[in-house]
Amino acid sequence: MMAAGAMLSPRTFLLSPALLYHLPSRCLSSSHSSQQKDGWFNKLLVRKIEPTKESHSRMLSDKEVIYELQTHNIKPGTNQEYLKNYEEYVKGVKDKGELSNMELHGSWTVSVGDQDQCVHLWKHAGGYRAIDASSKVIATDTDLSKLVQDRNQYLRQRTNQFLLPFSFWPPVTPREGGNIYEIRSYFLKPGTMIEWGNNWSRAIHFRQANNEAFGGFFSQVGRLYNVHHIWCYNSLEGRKEARENAWRHPGWDEVVAYTVPLIKEMHARILVPNYFSPAQ
Repeated sequence: MMAAGAMLSPRTFLLSPALLYHLPSRCLSSSHSSQQKDGWFNKLLVRKIEPTKESHSRMLSDKEVIYELQTHNIKPGTNQEYLKNYEEYVKGVKDKGELSNMELHGSWTVSVGDQDQCVHLWKHAGGYRAIDASSKVIATDTDLSKLVQDRNQYLRQRTNQFLLPFSFWPPVTPREGGNIYEIRSYFLKPGTMIEWGNNWSRAIHFRQANNEAFGGFFSQVGRLYNVHHIWCYNSLEGRKEARENAWRHPGWDEVVAYTVPLIKEMHARILVPNYFSPAQ
């Protein structure tokens, strides 16, 4: 077994023939013999990601849509003032005709995880060209720029990322009230994003029983090799049941076994929708 492990290099990864059957042919190629039979030993076979002239982002995302994930750490005791400021900002963006390509899809406050933190998900239709145009409008609009400036007094820290949606995830759509959300953030080893996408293109079918998949994204600007999966549940108990149900599907355990080694770091946060959020 150690000899087989010694054969692995940083440019190789492991996949079983059962998984390869479900993967897009443009993503992977295999050098294994067609005479080899299915079995536990096949899971040790080396598969290589061949050189490609197509960017990984285009292989994983088909849409000319970019999402922006904003994370704001708020000073304790200023949450109400902060949310009022952000609600006015959202209304200002919506009323500005030049910002029609910019739309808030979700706004949440963290209830379990990083306390005194809000997370906002914006959709930018039209790609980076639209983001460039929107940034100029916001910077030169007196009301919007003042709201951004006034917001600073409530913040301890803020970060943002530009993300692409995985093409195999359901599209982000508004949800009716009474839900909680979970954002699971994975920090992957460089060079493993294609393998992650190949596995999750199969795994997502195991998590659709209750329409819990809200959005799946990978980073383009900001911290790289960062994946975010956002799930929607009716309660913490509903979350537990949905996650346990996934293990009852044949193949889920195999997907977990192949994706866990790709992860350097991960964390999960439970989110509650803010009152002005389209996702309730």
